[in-house]
Amino acid sequence: MLKPVVQAFFDEATNTVTYVVKDPQSTACAVVDSVLDFDYASGRTDTRSADAVIAYIRENGLSVAWILETHVHADHLSAAPYIQERLGGKIGIGDRIKIVQDTFGKIFNEGTEFQRDGSQFDKLFVEGDRFEIGGLVGHVLHTPGHTPACLTYVIGDAAFVGDTLFMPDYGTARCDFPGGSAEALYVSIQKILALPDATRVFVAHDYLPPGREDYQWETTVAEERARNIHIGGGKSKDDFVKMRTERDATLAMPRLIIPSLQVNMRAGQMPPPEDDGRTYLKVPVNGL
Repeated sequence: MLKPVVQAFFDEATNTVTYVVKDPQSTACAVVDSVLDFDYASGRTDTRSADAVIAYIRENGLSVAWILETHVHADHLSAAPYIQERLGGKIGIGDRIKIVQDTFGKIFNEGTEFQRDGSQFDKLFVEGDRFEIGGLVGHVLHTPGHTPACLTYVIGDAAFVGDTLFMPDYGTARCDFPGGSAEALYVSIQKILALPDATRVFVAHDYLPPGREDYQWETTVAEERARNIHIGGGKSKDDFVKMRTERDATLAMPRLIIPSLQVNMRAGQMPPPEDDGRTYLKVPVNGL
């Protein structure tokens, strides 16, 4: 099994990790979960995070085959179209994006002009799909629970799990967004934990739990299975669902959930300009 070369880029403002995943035998690579910087107070975007990824790819003479999204993020905006415009590659996400688009299309009152068929993306993946990054073969696991469209990309000996799992000392994803399900998350995590013990697990976020001073984002299936504080050690489904449901009830909404959902369900594109030529993001009062 090929071992991809993985370069991580950590965005402390959103606690998000973006990955460049390279075929060790060619210049082909993929970008996983990119970040477009956004200042909510001023309504301004910035491309510092994406530009760092682009610079790394150019400096190393790499070619982008895929720009992959593990799900529609609620905590940061995606830079997928910005990266695609500069470096090429196809933008991919899970086929269940159509459920997410329908749900939030209604919440944000997007109207009939907003397509809810996933057509903003180049590829909609389903369970069992395969894709290539040079000589690397990627496999798709559908891992819903956090959102209906969550995917895990298994590329060589590495699994990119999005928000489904975090580092063992932090736990698992919340399930209280529309379409989320603690029961589904438990089943999804079992798929990941069934991968070979030595599989490297790359998480999409880290939040520095008590007792740890440095950000981390790489672990293994064996470590998650044994030590994950929410699911490890063979925790039962009933116990997990009870814990997850009670914990989620105490959590505040992510700071950037309102702009993130409107942008990310469009594959990282902003809503179309209004009649004054400016783009607006809506805030549904008492709507989420």
